[in-house]
Amino acid sequence: MPTLPSLDVPVIAAPMAGGPSTPALVAAAGGAGGMGFLAGGYLSAEALAAQIDDLAARSGRPYGVNLFLPGPPDPDPPAREAAVAAYAARLTPEAVRYGVELGAPRADDDAVDEKIAVLARHRPAVVSVTFALPSAARYAALRETGAALVATVTSVDEALAAQEQGFDGLWVQGAEAGGHRGVHHDAGGDAEEGAVPLAELLPIVRATTDLPLVAAGGLMDGADVARVVAAGAVAAGLGTAFLCCPEAGTSATHRAALQADRARETVVTRAFTGRPARALANRFTAAYSADAPPCYPELHHLTRPVRAAASGAGDPEALHLWAGTGHRRATGEPAGELVARLGRNA
Repeated sequence: MPTLPSLDVPVIAAPMAGGPSTPALVAAAGGAGGMGFLAGGYLSAEALAAQIDDLAARSGRPYGVNLFLPGPPDPDPPAREAAVAAYAARLTPEAVRYGVELGAPRADDDAVDEKIAVLARHRPAVVSVTFALPSAARYAALRETGAALVATVTSVDEALAAQEQGFDGLWVQGAEAGGHRGVHHDAGGDAEEGAVPLAELLPIVRATTDLPLVAAGGLMDGADVARVVAAGAVAAGLGTAFLCCPEAGTSATHRAALQADRARETVVTRAFTGRPARALANRFTAAYSADAPPCYPELHHLTRPVRAAASGAGDPEALHLWAGTGHRRATGEPAGELVARLGRNA
């Protein structure tokens, strides 16, 4: 079976969909002895192939690609449609404020099968999946990529299910992680309910399985990396730490909020996409988190024009400012220097 690459520095630049993860960032992380992931989420199959070609021109180092997997169908489609419509009505003032129309709240599978076909041609070292485990047919297709397969898990039950299906490794995501929680089933309610801090989750998953583990969630410096490696992880996955690197594709508005407004706290919210995700608190999270239904990806598509307009206007108050709990320690150093520093201090 495929295995995770052996790294000179046990640091992985985590996949960050929507722009931050770029071929330049992945190449820099790999060139410094770590590894990086391209984020396949939201990309078309053609755009993903172009990013892989770009990366191949920059680096011959091993790399990973992350994919978003669709969850099971909603058992009550009419109720779901009504919940999305009610939320859209709540957001009408935001569309007016930014001079846009709300997006069409459609459900889709993120073209995942077409992207798996791209990966079968390009043969990355690792493919990770988030939000769900694959169907038997998708698992077989993922195996055809030749990559080591890694499942994002947020609980022992999810880890055991991934092990049972045959995954080669686990991405163990603690509650502190920025961006979307990888929870396999979101039943609604409190967006933070059931989230387990990494310091608790990693040892109980380590005691449950012999699979290689990548630990993620709130990790920002060499001491954090050393701590999770000592607890049994083969590597640390860091996302927020790389958001302000010059190679990252982080929007200027997001970057400025991280660098200039360190006093902001983080919150877990469904307001932007319909899935629990950790972000810097802003006007949008305060106004809409309580009303947002657990309807992903419909809410992602619904709010996208508002978020794009806010970003373009330099307004952080209606933008999804994904960030982990360690965001105040983010630096703007080049990604290769960051990986090297993390390795020296680990």
